[in-house]
Amino acid sequence: MLKREDRGIDRASVTTLDGIRIGSNNTIETLMDEDFRLIINDNEYVVTPPLHHRYTMENVEKLSDVQTLIGQLYEAFHVREHYSDMEKQVLAELETVRLELEPMEQKLMDLETTAARKANIFIWMCLVLMSVQFSGLARLTWWEYSWDIMEPVTYFVTYGTTMAWFIYFVLTKQEYMLPDVLNRRHLIALHKKARQAGLDIDQYNALKDKAYELETTLKIIRGPLYEHQSRIEQMKRSRSRSSSSSSRSPSSSPSPSPSPSPERSLPKKGIFPLQDTLKKPVPQGAQFSPAWMLKETRD
Repeated sequence: MLKREDRGIDRASVTTLDGIRIGSNNTIETLMDEDFRLIINDNEYVVTPPLHHRYTMENVEKLSDVQTLIGQLYEAFHVREHYSDMEKQVLAELETVRLELEPMEQKLMDLETTAARKANIFIWMCLVLMSVQFSGLARLTWWEYSWDIMEPVTYFVTYGTTMAWFIYFVLTKQEYMLPDVLNRRHLIALHKKARQAGLDIDQYNALKDKAYELETTLKIIRGPLYEHQSRIEQMKRSRSRSSSSSSRSPSSSPSPSPSPSPERSLPKKGIFPLQDTLKKPVPQGAQFSPAWMLKETRD
């Protein structure tokens, strides 16, 4: 193998420290058990492999004993029951928050449409004003007066525009970037319409933060495998439905069914998308301490 890697090697062999030559049929794993000599051409090297630990059956049995002990401790301290109670309480709180958010979300969607329309009108008005300014300066330059007269006027107009941008930075502490300006006008219109409609934005944001914390707490309680398991169960249900629908014969006439009963239309309880794009994610190590987290486990 060494000769294939390097054409400059004429002779290569591996021996033990006692001088016994090791054949090419031996594996690398057996070669790394103890020190050996590597002879390349006329050079001799003593190779000391690093120490490595092998997992024996005793270690595996000890690990299984530890797993069994952890399971017994879970049963003794009623950890699963405690987690089940915690999950029920979090789900109840999350359901209450969702019910409070549902009418606010519907009202906020209407306000979002109105605010977006007003922001769009604002940018078109800015374009119209810029066109009027350009037309006026062009009229004064080529028809009414000459460029010699209008040159200082355009200088002061340009400098005044720069001062307006700087005033915007002084008032808002933000650089005059067009996407930021549009977003600012959108938020101003949204907050104004929300005050007129009686929608408390602070309460809405507080409910959103609470729902986010409850969802994160629920993920911690259920563990990382809960979503994967629920996804697998959903795939199994969809496959069973597709197989049951394909097993029906298309030629068989459908049996007369009784008059359909009115179905119950339950309101959707899903969490709507977050409106705050600058929301900071809660780190995994963060711990929440609502009232139910202080509940002690049963002996």
